[in-house]
Amino acid sequence: MAERGTIVAVAQLALAVGDLDGNREAARAAVAEAAVAGAQLVVLPELSDSGYVFSDADEARSLASLAGSGTTLREWQSLATKHGLTIAGGFCERGAAGKLYNSAAIVDAAGPRAVYRKVHLWDTEKTIFTPGDEAPPVVELPFGNVGLMICYDLEFPEWVRLTALRGADLIAVPVNWTASGSPTPPGQRSGEVVSAQAAASSNGVFIAVADRCGTERGVNWLGGSVILRRGGYPAAGPVCADRATVLTATIDLQLAKDKRISERNDLFADRRLDLYAQLWDMA
Repeated sequence: MAERGTIVAVAQLALAVGDLDGNREAARAAVAEAAVAGAQLVVLPELSDSGYVFSDADEARSLASLAGSGTTLREWQSLATKHGLTIAGGFCERGAAGKLYNSAAIVDAAGPRAVYRKVHLWDTEKTIFTPGDEAPPVVELPFGNVGLMICYDLEFPEWVRLTALRGADLIAVPVNWTASGSPTPPGQRSGEVVSAQAAASSNGVFIAVADRCGTERGVNWLGGSVILRRGGYPAAGPVCADRATVLTATIDLQLAKDKRISERNDLFADRRLDLYAQLWDMA
């Protein structure tokens, strides 16, 4: 018997910095493939339109798109309309006063439902992008509430907890996980995937991660795309392979509304906010 719920897809893509046409074609093909599989939500990687390894801010600016009327989000709206689904993906945003943002959006047939600017910038991103200053959005969709954050944001437990407390059933996470850190021991999952599993488990939410694959200007991508259940176990993936692919899984997002993990324990009700206040005194 087929599992009841929503079909979610994550698209692991091989992209190239500066190849706007090729990158958008890769996204189009992945969305079409996901649609054939019945996906209602498709997650694309971080900076999926522009590529990631910029030589400098000027190059990033030449590849950036406006959030309101830019080519990337208009195309996603067209794809969402054509295939009857919702897209969550990362794009390079040109904002006011020449500012650049590492952004992501949730887009359906009606257009952008939310735009999020990455708050926690990684490494050389700090030399190119302006950090966002708003909490991750949570969008109510017909199949459930979808939150949105980007890559390094997922490493901050407070940020994931905030998104869960705001009602997210699933968190869509466009990422560009590099394979340049400590080598993953044979038979083990990367630290990035393990961290995502912990975030799903400790917050009782589903998490859908869309990663990159291949190599870009000497940077190797991890290829760790994964769809995680609310308990932290994979429903699909992780891929951890040097190939483009579309993963799908059928998940019941309504399960994320119940934070009970035993007869007497609840992930949210058991919090000791009276003691956690000490954290803010130490900040």
